[in-house]
Amino acid sequence: MKDFHPKAYAGAIALCMTLCLMPALDAQTARPREVESWITTADRSSLLRKQTRTLAFGPENRRGMAIIVDERQSFQPIDGFGFALTEGSAFHLHRMTPAARRQLLEQLFATGSPNAGISYIRLTLGASDLNNFVYSYDDLAPGETDYELRKFSLGHDRDDILPVLKEILTIAPDIRILASPWSAPAWMKANNNVRDGSLRPECYDVYARYFVRYIQEMAREGIRIDAVTVQNEPLNSRNTPSMPWLWQEHAEFVGKHLGPAFRRAAIETKIIIFDHNCDRPDYPLAILNDPETASCVDGSAFHHYGGYLSAMSVVHTARPDKNIYFTEQMLTERPQSETIQIAASVKRLIIDVTRNWSRNVILWNLAADPLNDPHTDNGGCSMCQGAVTIDGDLVTFNIAYYTLAHASSFVPSGSVRIASTQPFDPGVDLTQDEERPEVRRATLVPHSEVLPNVAFLRPDGRIVLIVANTGGSETTVKIQSGGQYVYDRLPSGATATYVW
Repeated sequence: MKDFHPKAYAGAIALCMTLCLMPALDAQTARPREVESWITTADRSSLLRKQTRTLAFGPENRRGMAIIVDERQSFQPIDGFGFALTEGSAFHLHRMTPAARRQLLEQLFATGSPNAGISYIRLTLGASDLNNFVYSYDDLAPGETDYELRKFSLGHDRDDILPVLKEILTIAPDIRILASPWSAPAWMKANNNVRDGSLRPECYDVYARYFVRYIQEMAREGIRIDAVTVQNEPLNSRNTPSMPWLWQEHAEFVGKHLGPAFRRAAIETKIIIFDHNCDRPDYPLAILNDPETASCVDGSAFHHYGGYLSAMSVVHTARPDKNIYFTEQMLTERPQSETIQIAASVKRLIIDVTRNWSRNVILWNLAADPLNDPHTDNGGCSMCQGAVTIDGDLVTFNIAYYTLAHASSFVPSGSVRIASTQPFDPGVDLTQDEERPEVRRATLVPHSEVLPNVAFLRPDGRIVLIVANTGGSETTVKIQSGGQYVYDRLPSGATATYVW
């Protein structure tokens, strides 16, 4: 839709409802609005399968609280949904036969059901703990330094990551890319080691220029880095590689070195701080309390290995001028499991994350082999299952894939989260008076008995509603939109994505 604007769209719909007095009818066909649905069930009998039964909006025909979807109330824009393309992921993808790899990449990154439409990638700026081996872009012999970055090179990224990423870009040329470092080169660190050890203060400037060179070199390869985080998990020194930062160091590096270096080089890549767990909202807020640093920062990134997702809303409440991002979460299941915990996963990582103001959802990790390899030996993750398991050309799709695809397949970049009733929102119950049947009474209900859900308005004007039945029994999903209703039955443990 050319020159689409959500408020203009909402106004046009309101005018049509007023003139036509047919709020549930399609303006083009004068037929009831039909609803498409895709469902994943806990017993795996349906895995993101489009349902053949027809759902259509009409008059209310049964009591019960409804999920009221209101596109007139909008919240944060959505940048996309995706995974980390680690060196290990690219290693397995690059060793598939070209035809098999292309087929898999199409299913992952192409738009239009049944493809997943992944719209966001996280790269590791240098090695992560899911690498075959550790490297940076300026590795030197012990005792050497390179303050002019004369030896800087993308190096081992050219082995697997760049070829695979370039093939992905032929499928999804507008995909957003975020890059995160696990460590600076060892020669810049106080302990001269890729594990633990802080960045030496005299290396703050050269490390800022290291970021600049990375972005510039990737641009020369035709790869635009949309954003960087300063450090993956700055409060974790146990990974190989890793590099802890105190918030004061983080703030000084961004405000006095990284931000100015970006400005001098005319770098438009966004700077995102924190990139760690929800148990420490004080960390990004302390950094943002410094005006000089805050002026360089686009927003804060979170993981969910600790704390509560509501911490993202705490940071948003304190600094609504800065964006919120969700940049990592491992999600695994037992291989060949007969069941899939899809409802709980979608509730936590799609519904709760976006309801707490995140513009994106990035899960960890895209691909691994049946043994969850590769990973580093000293502090690498041996249980980090991929969204897909690759064994030669044989591919298995795991819970992380289905969890993300319930959003990524239907909610493109540029969509906006809109209002929909939450389980603990107050509701209104309209009842018949016992003695005077012609009288209707409205009662305010403290809790709306609806399933966890989140709604989005797409750039093409369609609405997407994602619902997770985390309860113990099959439940009727009652949806209200434009004053009309649609009903569906959702099994216990199932997740549905509705589109109209």
